[in-house]
Amino acid sequence: MDTSIVAVAYLVAAVLFIAGLAGLSGQETARRGNALGMAGMAIALIATLLHPDVSPEHVGIIVAVALAGGALGAVLAVRVEMTAMPELVALLHSFVGLSAVLVGFASALQAGHHDGFAAVVHRGEVFIDVVIGAVTFTGSIVAFLKLRGSISGAALIVPGRHAVNLGVGAVTLGLMATYAGYDQLGALLAATALAAAFGVVLVHAIGGADMPVAVSLLNSYSGWTAAAAGFVLGNDLLIITGALVGSSGAILSYIMCKAMNRSIWNVVFGEYGATAGGASALDPALAAAVARGVNTASIDEAAQILRSATSVIVVPGYGMAVAQAQGPVRELAELLEAQGATVRYAIHPVAGRLPGHMNVLLAEANVPYDTVLEMDDINGDFPHTDAVLVLGANDIVNPAALDDPKSPLYGMPTLEVHKARAVFVVKRSMAAGYAGVDNPLYYKDNTMMVFGDARKVVEQIVKAMAHG
Repeated sequence: MDTSIVAVAYLVAAVLFIAGLAGLSGQETARRGNALGMAGMAIALIATLLHPDVSPEHVGIIVAVALAGGALGAVLAVRVEMTAMPELVALLHSFVGLSAVLVGFASALQAGHHDGFAAVVHRGEVFIDVVIGAVTFTGSIVAFLKLRGSISGAALIVPGRHAVNLGVGAVTLGLMATYAGYDQLGALLAATALAAAFGVVLVHAIGGADMPVAVSLLNSYSGWTAAAAGFVLGNDLLIITGALVGSSGAILSYIMCKAMNRSIWNVVFGEYGATAGGASALDPALAAAVARGVNTASIDEAAQILRSATSVIVVPGYGMAVAQAQGPVRELAELLEAQGATVRYAIHPVAGRLPGHMNVLLAEANVPYDTVLEMDDINGDFPHTDAVLVLGANDIVNPAALDDPKSPLYGMPTLEVHKARAVFVVKRSMAAGYAGVDNPLYYKDNTMMVFGDARKVVEQIVKAMAHG
């Protein structure tokens, strides 16, 4: 195929990628966005196979490898539960990082030794590609292990880490100058090892409460490393695609950090979540409430109050995801709606362990999109709501973020469920959330705790309401 035709095919693929990304901005258009992205990737793959630089004898190998990868992806898509989606996404990011490292080294070994400005620039591109790829690879592996529960989700802080970070940056720049200027492969190898170690330390220092932002950042890193690989290979489509993924991931990370009233620098290099401090030691009023204890509700009591409610808001958290309670929640909503109640869902930007995690789970249960509202759109409605059902959410409904300057969560926008007439909190226990602080919501007079697995509790409430 002529290179001009390949260029046109790449342009069409790029347009489809942009349209697909735009489609992912809303739940109603997400399926179409995915379909457009898949069509763009199919065009890109076919055009690449027909590129004049691809030897005919290599086409069979490329097709076989692509089919193997596609088969693996299909198996994962079918077998992986939605609750395991966050760690799967992190693992897929690691593949992107590893591929970038391999592309960089392949280019370095194939190019041979050349002098001149163009050669120096190319080696600089290779260096950036490999370093970002190594950070993405190991950082994503750590994120995968944290999300999977194989290692602790707590932040692991290296003493003097800021000085260490500056030192790593200075050494990396020195190695880049050595490799780009003098073609010393040892400098590239050393930088790869250093970047890989830095990726481990970087993500290990991010606490569990910040893992949604970490996954989003790793998504951004994977995009930038793909763009860097595009420069190494001279592939315009890879550059465009990588830039799209990198910039969208960075923007999403910024939006999520803004929702937590924090900066990206604070998430990546701060100590938030490194230590757990009980809020009761800081707030005498809360200490008195803790001493008094919490109000508990039986299944029948919860069913009775919900039966009489005309407006209900469900707040899903990671506890709903773990219990896979989205199906029973939908059944409960249908029962309430049949009795004349209005049921809506309140989504906090960092609920769950993946951006949009709760939205995906509710969509899986066929919850109508127009009933799923973001925090800013529904917060003003809580004072006029009869009942709120909080399913396994902790920090995102903590009122201390609004009124306790001593709380580590202070300043983080939260769902103001405490303003509703009645609040049911479904939890397995009184354990604190990822931030490691107590939640004053649990001790308020209008809050009732319903202890147990979210799925079983909701199923029992449905049964009690159906036979009430």
